[in-house]
Amino acid sequence: MPGTEIERLIQLLARLPGLGPRSARRAALHLIKRRESLLQPLAEALSAAAEAIRVCPVCGNLDVTAPCAICTDERRDPGLICVVEEVADLWALERTAAFAGRYHVLGGTLSALDGRGPEDLNIDTLAGRAADPAVTEIILATSATVEGQTTGHYVAERLAACGVTVTRLAHGVPVGGELDYLDDGTISAALKARRSI
Repeated sequence: MPGTEIERLIQLLARLPGLGPRSARRAALHLIKRRESLLQPLAEALSAAAEAIRVCPVCGNLDVTAPCAICTDERRDPGLICVVEEVADLWALERTAAFAGRYHVLGGTLSALDGRGPEDLNIDTLAGRAADPAVTEIILATSATVEGQTTGHYVAERLAACGVTVTRLAHGVPVGGELDYLDDGTISAALKARRSI
């Protein structure tokens, strides 16, 4: 039976997404076997991250500076704000290098089942940013789930009084996707969002 420190390590690892108790045990054993090359550097990196990483007061991104590097980048268009649910969504969009505006992280979606209402999300700050005359367009990049769609509609209604253009990411057939493998909702969204060529 593992000692208290090992058991605590396993329990903490099991809290990570994608790791259950068995995977956490395997990961813990792997870390312990490679104590000097992996476990100690990981512990130091985690400690340094806990000390240095901040939540951007402007957009909600994670960075070592506040405001974050994206919010302070003069090359980005301050008139475009892309609204995402979580920081992971922001990072996914940044990987594409296709968007040169700024972001706003809501911190989740509206969900009656989980008890998350508008006051639990970063919507008031977004409304304040949208009221800035320099902002010309808000792009809603919420997911195509029921919660994501509900959140997008709520945000659009809240921003209606700001006089800013509110757009939404297109949904539909992914590049390289075959119709036979797509679900009915994706095909329906693609038909509704069709455009001339």
